[in-house]
Amino acid sequence: MDSDPDRPENVVDEVGDLRSDTGRALSFSDAVFAIIITILVLDLRTPEVPPGGLLHSLLDGWPVYLAYVTSYLYVAVNWLNHKGTFHRVRCMDRGLQWANLGVLFGIALLPFATAVLSSAVQHGDRSDERVAAALYALVGVALSVAWLALYHHLSRHRELLGPRITPRFFAVERLRAVLGIASYAAAGLVGWLVSVPAALVVFLLLPLFYGLSSNGSYDLRRWARRHRPGARP
Repeated sequence: MDSDPDRPENVVDEVGDLRSDTGRALSFSDAVFAIIITILVLDLRTPEVPPGGLLHSLLDGWPVYLAYVTSYLYVAVNWLNHKGTFHRVRCMDRGLQWANLGVLFGIALLPFATAVLSSAVQHGDRSDERVAAALYALVGVALSVAWLALYHHLSRHRELLGPRITPRFFAVERLRAVLGIASYAAAGLVGWLVSVPAALVVFLLLPLFYGLSSNGSYDLRRWARRHRPGARP
């Protein structure tokens, strides 16, 4: 039967594609994000040191803290991006459900990549550090690919979008995902060929960029207009 655009919940379109509202997907996704953030903090352990050695032990643990902050920011901005995306989505079809699961798959790999990276920087040699940085970059690339698939699907399915939301918005958002693929791949190469600390700086800066644009690339354009020379406050 024909789907009613005013009734997104559990309707079937003319080709038999089940559509549903976004409520369950958002609740499930929020739970996954919460679990991932909880897993990240579990890698922060209380040092077991003799009396007088606590400060030295805490300072030696800087790779763990840096990796935690970087990944926490990454998870946080992905959650903001997720909220900003589905705020514009009216209903979901099977393709969007799979694309959303792909994003969650990439996010779920972050605690593992974070633990490997912090351990390699703290206890490994140069070779281990390079491999760990490459693994973290690979997870970033995979997650960006998942976002690209999600944005691409929404750009081709106007019927899934809310009122006054055009497919062009998500067509433009694909550029952010492509930038993420290129940036994380470049960071991995920097860590492998040049310097692991330099790669860590890039890993830390990328979430800040995506945080500023968590409501879409339009936010960046508005920010640029407000801060260009001669702009009115």
